[in-house]
Amino acid sequence: MDLDLADRVYVVTGGARGLGRATADCLVAEGARVVLSGRSEESLREATAALGERAHGVVADNADPATPARLVEAARERWGRLDGALVSVGGPPKGPVTSITDEQWTTAFATVFLGAVRLAREIGQQLPEGGSLALVLSSSVKAPLAQMALSNGLRPGLAMVAKTLADELGPRGVRVNGLLPGRVATERVAELDAGTGDAESARRAALATIPLGRYGEPEEFGRAAAFLLSPAASFVSGVMLPVDGGMLRSL
Repeated sequence: MDLDLADRVYVVTGGARGLGRATADCLVAEGARVVLSGRSEESLREATAALGERAHGVVADNADPATPARLVEAARERWGRLDGALVSVGGPPKGPVTSITDEQWTTAFATVFLGAVRLAREIGQQLPEGGSLALVLSSSVKAPLAQMALSNGLRPGLAMVAKTLADELGPRGVRVNGLLPGRVATERVAELDAGTGDAESARRAALATIPLGRYGEPEEFGRAAAFLLSPAASFVSGVMLPVDGGMLRSL
């Protein structure tokens, strides 16, 4: 199926690694051009070099209020248009509600929640008819994850913001969706497994909850994200799409 992505331009935050990079790979492979953002100049340089002339990197922090305007400007200056964005933010620290401090909640809110809301709000209003936003959230939108109080608290709120923004931007022909990754084999998931003190046991326990019996590959997530962003999904808006091998048990 042709995703009709040729020469379209997308911002991909957190695009130098993990799920953002996997999505950028798929977008570029389908003929799109991407503006990647991230905090590490070195990682961005490596990613843009690998992706070639269809990628441009911008060192930026999602928590910085100036970031959305900078990314929109970079896309328009470089390629004269902007068709959508993947808003991906780093995962917050692990820990239970009983040990997460006020400072940790405040920091996570500024980066994970407010940063994503600001990016979606500001970029979404700049998109033309046919534009598309996708937010990388988590399976914690629908079911709490053990020892992940910050994610459990913030991600469901982001999902409702995305759903509301889909209502607000829909009359202009702009779509907004969310992606709910489960256990995808990224550096972040490897760190979470290792953080238990027994990575192999953590992996076995996670596999037991996944009907497909394996972790996802980053490119599997990237293909789902590229589809949601593309004109091929032109009548899909306001959905929260699990990409988790069947792990979520709710509808």
